[in-house]
Amino acid sequence: MTASTHSAGAFRALAAAFWRSRRAGDPGLPDQLSALPRLVVATLRGRYPGTTARKLGLMALAVVYVVSPVDLVPEAVLLLAGFADDALVLAWLAGAVLDETSAFLRWESSTAADGPERGGATASGPSARAPRGETVEGHVVV
Repeated sequence: MTASTHSAGAFRALAAAFWRSRRAGDPGLPDQLSALPRLVVATLRGRYPGTTARKLGLMALAVVYVVSPVDLVPEAVLLLAGFADDALVLAWLAGAVLDETSAFLRWESSTAADGPERGGATASGPSARAPRGETVEGHVVV
Protein backbone atom coordinates (compact mmCIF):
# COMPACT_ATOMS: atom_id res chain seq x y z
CA MET A 1 0.00 0.00 0.00
CA THR A 2 1.15 3.51 -0.68
CA ALA A 3 1.41 6.29 1.88
CA SER A 4 -1.56 8.06 0.32
CA THR A 5 -3.70 4.92 0.75
CA HIS A 6 -2.73 4.75 4.43
CA SER A 7 -3.41 8.47 4.85
CA ALA A 8 -6.82 8.20 3.21
CA GLY A 9 -7.72 5.26 5.46
CA ALA A 10 -6.60 7.15 8.57
CA PHE A 11 -8.63 10.22 7.63
CA ARG A 12 -11.69 8.07 6.86
CA ALA A 13 -11.34 6.47 10.31
CA LEU A 14 -11.01 9.92 11.89
CA ALA A 15 -14.07 11.21 10.05
CA ALA A 16 -16.10 8.14 11.05
CA ALA A 17 -15.07 8.54 14.70
CA PHE A 18 -15.93 12.24 14.61
CA TRP A 19 -19.39 11.61 13.14
CA ARG A 20 -20.05 8.81 15.66
CA SER A 21 -19.21 11.28 18.42
CA ARG A 22 -21.76 13.75 17.04
CA ARG A 23 -24.81 11.47 17.41
CA ALA A 24 -27.69 12.85 19.43
CA GLY A 25 -27.31 12.01 23.09
CA ASP A 26 -23.61 11.17 22.82
CA PRO A 27 -21.09 13.27 24.73
CA GLY A 28 -19.50 16.20 22.92
CA LEU A 29 -15.81 16.76 22.32
CA PRO A 30 -15.23 18.73 25.56
CA ASP A 31 -16.80 15.90 27.59
CA GLN A 32 -14.70 13.33 25.78
CA LEU A 33 -11.45 15.24 26.30
CA SER A 34 -12.21 15.81 29.98
CA ALA A 35 -12.81 12.05 30.36
CA LEU A 36 -9.33 11.20 29.04
CA PRO A 37 -7.52 11.51 32.42
CA ARG A 38 -10.21 9.35 34.08
CA LEU A 39 -9.84 6.79 31.28
CA VAL A 40 -6.08 6.62 31.81
CA VAL A 41 -6.37 6.25 35.60
CA ALA A 42 -9.17 3.65 35.41
CA THR A 43 -7.23 1.63 32.81
CA LEU A 44 -3.95 1.70 34.71
CA ARG A 45 -5.68 0.74 37.97
CA GLY A 46 -7.38 -2.19 36.24
CA ARG A 47 -10.93 -0.92 36.74
CA TYR A 48 -11.72 -0.23 33.07
CA PRO A 49 -11.55 -3.33 30.84
CA GLY A 50 -12.26 -1.48 27.57
CA THR A 51 -8.68 -0.66 26.61
CA THR A 52 -5.15 -1.65 27.52
CA ALA A 53 -2.08 0.06 28.90
CA ARG A 54 -0.41 -0.86 25.61
CA LYS A 55 -2.95 1.13 23.59
CA LEU A 56 -2.59 4.09 25.95
CA GLY A 57 1.17 3.82 25.50
CA LEU A 58 0.78 3.89 21.72
CA MET A 59 -1.40 6.97 22.02
CA ALA A 60 1.24 8.66 24.21
CA LEU A 61 3.95 7.76 21.70
CA ALA A 62 1.83 9.27 18.93
CA VAL A 63 1.62 12.55 20.87
CA VAL A 64 5.39 12.52 21.41
CA TYR A 65 5.99 11.78 17.72
CA VAL A 66 3.77 14.62 16.51
CA VAL A 67 5.22 17.26 18.86
CA SER A 68 8.80 16.01 18.64
CA PRO A 69 11.23 17.78 16.30
CA VAL A 70 12.63 14.36 15.37
CA ASP A 71 10.66 12.67 12.57
CA LEU A 72 11.05 9.55 10.49
CA VAL A 73 10.34 11.70 7.42
CA PRO A 74 11.74 15.21 8.03
CA GLU A 75 9.60 18.13 6.87
CA ALA A 76 12.61 20.27 5.94
CA VAL A 77 13.86 17.73 3.41
CA LEU A 78 10.71 16.21 1.91
CA LEU A 79 8.18 19.00 2.55
CA LEU A 80 4.75 17.51 1.76
CA ALA A 81 5.74 13.90 2.49
CA GLY A 82 7.24 15.06 5.78
CA PHE A 83 3.94 16.55 6.86
CA ALA A 84 1.97 13.54 5.61
CA ASP A 85 3.47 11.20 8.19
CA ASP A 86 2.58 13.63 10.99
CA ALA A 87 -0.94 13.98 9.60
CA LEU A 88 -1.32 10.21 9.45
CA VAL A 89 -0.25 9.78 13.08
CA LEU A 90 -2.41 12.70 14.19
CA ALA A 91 -5.47 11.31 12.37
CA TRP A 92 -4.99 7.91 14.03
CA LEU A 93 -4.53 9.55 17.43
CA ALA A 94 -7.62 11.74 17.13
CA GLY A 95 -9.74 8.79 16.01
CA ALA A 96 -8.39 6.61 18.81
CA VAL A 97 -9.07 9.29 21.44
CA LEU A 98 -12.63 9.83 20.18
CA ASP A 99 -13.38 6.09 20.07
CA GLU A 100 -11.77 5.25 23.41
CA THR A 101 -13.29 8.14 25.36
CA SER A 102 -16.73 7.53 23.87
CA ALA A 103 -16.61 3.87 24.90
CA PHE A 104 -15.24 4.84 28.32
CA LEU A 105 -18.03 7.34 28.96
CA ARG A 106 -20.63 4.70 28.05
CA TRP A 107 -18.94 2.23 30.43
CA GLU A 108 -18.66 4.86 33.15
CA SER A 109 -22.35 5.74 32.98
CA SER A 110 -23.38 2.07 32.94
CA THR A 111 -21.24 1.20 35.97
CA ALA A 112 -22.53 4.23 37.87
CA ALA A 113 -26.07 3.00 37.21
CA ASP A 114 -25.17 -0.55 38.35
CA GLY A 115 -24.48 0.47 41.94
CA PRO A 116 -21.62 -0.39 44.30
CA GLU A 117 -21.92 -4.16 43.96
CA ARG A 118 -20.89 -3.94 40.28
CA GLY A 119 -18.32 -1.16 40.63
CA GLY A 120 -20.69 1.79 40.38
CA ALA A 121 -21.25 4.76 42.65
CA THR A 122 -21.95 4.32 46.33
CA ALA A 123 -25.26 5.39 47.81
CA SER A 124 -23.80 7.69 50.45
CA GLY A 125 -20.96 10.11 50.94
CA PRO A 126 -19.92 13.22 49.07
CA SER A 127 -19.68 11.42 45.71
CA ALA A 128 -23.37 10.52 45.93
CA ARG A 129 -24.51 14.13 45.70
CA ALA A 130 -26.53 15.01 42.62
CA PRO A 131 -25.34 17.85 40.41
CA ARG A 132 -27.06 21.15 41.14
CA GLY A 133 -30.54 21.35 39.66
CA GLU A 134 -31.03 17.60 39.39
CA THR A 135 -33.10 15.36 41.61
CA VAL A 136 -32.18 11.96 42.91
CA GLU A 137 -34.90 9.33 42.99
CA GLY A 138 -35.28 7.42 46.22
CA HIS A 139 -37.36 7.05 49.32
CA VAL A 140 -37.23 8.40 52.85
CA VAL A 141 -36.56 5.94 55.64
CA VAL A 142 -37.73 7.07 59.06
